Amino acid sequence: MNDSKLLQSKISVLNSTTIIGIVASIFTGISLLPQLLKLIKEKRASDISMLMLATLFTGLALWIWYGFRINDWIIIFANSVSLIINFLIVIINFRYKKNI
Repeated sequence: MNDSKLLQSKISVLNSTTIIGIVASIFTGISLLPQLLKLIKEKRASDISMLMLATLFTGLALWIWYGFRINDWIIIFANSVSLIINFLIVIINFRYKKNI
């Protein structure tokens, strides 16, 4: 295999790998969106596990830190979106639990 074909092969793999990362980041980023919308719609927070949210919050923060350490903007962006949604769920959760 000559250098040109090897380079094209690496670019093709890189592009498909990048696409997989972007698609994964979209799904990860919106994974808690249905929970957030349900919470806003029902104005009820009794079904939310704060331990799960705290665990997820910690994991997302660590993923963001890891993304900065390796300079991977897909990891940083995806997990930042997830962290923001998670943070909104926590805020709304406290707000609605006070109303109970």
